[in-house]
Amino acid sequence: MGEDGEFCFTAAEPFARADVFLSGCMPDLTRSALKKIFEGGGVTVNGRACKPSQSLKAGDAVKLNVPPAEEYAVKPEPIPLDIVYQDGDIAVINKPQGMTVHMGNGNREGTLVNALLYNLDSLSGINGVIRPGIVHRIDKDTSGLLVVAKNDAAHLSLSKQIEQKTCRRTYFALLEGVLKQDGGTVTTYIGRDAKDRLKMAVVPPEKGKLAVTEFAVERRYEGYTFCRFDLKTGRTHQIRVHAKYLGHPVVGDPVYGIKKQKFALSGQLLHAARLELTHPKTGERMVFTAPLPDYFTAVLNKLKPL
Repeated sequence: MGEDGEFCFTAAEPFARADVFLSGCMPDLTRSALKKIFEGGGVTVNGRACKPSQSLKAGDAVKLNVPPAEEYAVKPEPIPLDIVYQDGDIAVINKPQGMTVHMGNGNREGTLVNALLYNLDSLSGINGVIRPGIVHRIDKDTSGLLVVAKNDAAHLSLSKQIEQKTCRRTYFALLEGVLKQDGGTVTTYIGRDAKDRLKMAVVPPEKGKLAVTEFAVERRYEGYTFCRFDLKTGRTHQIRVHAKYLGHPVVGDPVYGIKKQKFALSGQLLHAARLELTHPKTGERMVFTAPLPDYFTAVLNKLKPL
């Protein structure tokens, strides 16, 4: 490694793609981090700028310039957190409804990241200055569990578990209407809504990413269904989009739900209730749970079971 974070490699054999070659040479770099380096012109082959898809010949000299780590631009804030579990590698947080996970779209303060920087002694730096420690996210108005990485090794392990679907996430939601089927699997492709770029939608395969959600009815009420959802993929707004696709949107959903709401809610009744993962260092299989928030149970208590 050179003084400016410069790494030099020689291809011992042909490779179909330069990014695949560098992933093998630099296993500690995530795909997203490597992609950013390519986009910034930080990779050359035989002295010339290189694209991720460029093929390599045996003997090609590949140079990778890793930019220095940026210091956090987000200020710590003394926001109380419900820390379900914490050790030197990970922290599991029960996020309240109404809290944005990280900066963006004008959110500079009051985010989970602001709170994490104050409450935790360390965070991974892989996701950059505005998302330190963030391995996965849940929507602002969705409550419940998410895991945070406290160092880069833990971040890589957790990211791999999510990619390989060994990190299991279970949600509970109250849906509009009475769902007829007891359970099943929704398999679609999700992408940006062609009419509203701020929304997601079920789209043709060539315009979206595969999204798979398993669901099971927990209890039926007059006009509503309490349902469990198990994520098999983690697309933006996946459960909310799939609930709408089933014809039974999540109660209180301001984006995908019905306009007239019976209950005075601040957001959708969707809660990340269970998180199962393998500890990055010990290899122990761990399960965390979080009870439904009070405002969620208050609505359920008002309903008449079928």
